[in-house]
Amino acid sequence: MELPSRNRVAVYYSNHDIRVSTAALPAIGPGEALLRVHASGICGSDVMEWYRQPRAPTVLGHEVAGSVISIDGVADIRVGDRVVATHHVPCLECRYCKAGKETVCEMLRRTGFDPGGFAEYIRLPALNVQRGILKLPEHVSDDAASIVEPLACVVRAQRKARINPGEDVLIVGAGVSGDLHLLAAKAGGAGRVFMTDIRPERRAIATKLGADAVFDAADSVPQQVRQALGRGVDHVIVCTGAPDAIAVALAAVDRGGTVLFFAPMEPCETYALPFNEVFWRNDVTLTSSYGAGLADMTQALDLISSGRTDVSPLITHRIPLSEIGAGFEMMLCGKDSLKIIIDPRLDGQGASG
Repeated sequence: MELPSRNRVAVYYSNHDIRVSTAALPAIGPGEALLRVHASGICGSDVMEWYRQPRAPTVLGHEVAGSVISIDGVADIRVGDRVVATHHVPCLECRYCKAGKETVCEMLRRTGFDPGGFAEYIRLPALNVQRGILKLPEHVSDDAASIVEPLACVVRAQRKARINPGEDVLIVGAGVSGDLHLLAAKAGGAGRVFMTDIRPERRAIATKLGADAVFDAADSVPQQVRQALGRGVDHVIVCTGAPDAIAVALAAVDRGGTVLFFAPMEPCETYALPFNEVFWRNDVTLTSSYGAGLADMTQALDLISSGRTDVSPLITHRIPLSEIGAGFEMMLCGKDSLKIIIDPRLDGQGASG
């Protein structure tokens, strides 16, 4: 197969300044692969300017599915294979990895795609090919495959929170992350799953996805939860960094329950915890989760492939790489957008959604 000579990439300078340009095609070495990007999702973390801009200019994008167009010395992956790849891979040898805490591994934090998922083609380093690539079943679409990585983060988080079958859950924030938590909790056999959001459009989607009740965040959510259950909820998953969401979580969680923080706050933001009430008297567990490992990716792909988790309702827009700036603007304003997929192959064909 004749390889292209150039690569179109979207270079991030800020949320409102993303420039599509051409660059040299990454050259692969032993054990590496060249991937043609079919679908690359815009993640909520991609629009956290305080997090991304210090590393600008850079090519973002880490929720990637595509096809292998070149590979060097790898027996079980072939040219033409459709795959989903993870950008971060652990060493599997450090004290963190051996303790099952791969997402705080130093190697995981250093690894990544070349140049990034918002490009026509990306080079997968040998470590990513060895420990971060999964072949796709024929019936799993590229778009659905690009959601494997964010769903894997959700799978890991719910395992950390120890959400058992039959236990009730409140999810604060009905964006993509919140909706994925809803789908994963339902697939795992959770009891009643409640959601809350300030936006009516997102509350409507959460209802269609199967939430048992969806509350307006402007109302007294903890009171409504306690009225519905006769007590607090077993688990609260916080999918927004707003300080008010923490107050809701602490007021809604039951004694002995768990609050899982899935979204970061602004860098300088702090929150004063009512220490005695939360910990000493009520034995509430506060935990957080970041990222995912290959085992989580495998479980997430199985959830999608088996049909137990249908992620297709979350995909609201598919746009060409040339329109990625508009995609970021849609993410920032919210409204009717949830998961926005970048497909470089669409250039010249127009967007959908």
